[in-house]
Amino acid sequence: MNRRFPRRPPRLLTLIQNTDPLYFVTFNTYKRRPLLSNEALHQSWLTFATRAPNSGAWVGRYVIMPDHIHLFVGLTDNAKLTTWVQATKAVLGKELLHSGYQKPHWQQGFFDHLLRSSESYEQKWEYVRQNPVRKGLCARPEDWPYQGEITPLEWR
Repeated sequence: MNRRFPRRPPRLLTLIQNTDPLYFVTFNTYKRRPLLSNEALHQSWLTFATRAPNSGAWVGRYVIMPDHIHLFVGLTDNAKLTTWVQATKAVLGKELLHSGYQKPHWQQGFFDHLLRSSESYEQKWEYVRQNPVRKGLCARPEDWPYQGEITPLEWR
């Protein structure tokens, strides 16, 4: 990898003092294959996400689409987003292997956006929760079975 032009630009070390960052994260399956919207993967996700505080991460709202996942996560100072997303992909990848899906499972990298206000969180959530409706997977967002909230997150 060329050090002058890394794959991802480095994060600013401190953007806002005295707050734990809250991120909107999206990652995709390899070649956008529809592997994710099933009960077994959802259960693996729920188990992983409820244990996330052990590694300094708190998962808020999420939507699992057939080929990508949207989620909101808060991190403590000692947790790294890249490491946490890699762990998420590894855990879910094991479930995909168990379900008979061969590697590769994931598109390289992920998208993240550092939220800057509670308004931004609500706006992003409304966009995300409408995703299954826009894709024709259900009539109302609350009908989509692969979405929810693990921990209520507040932007401070």
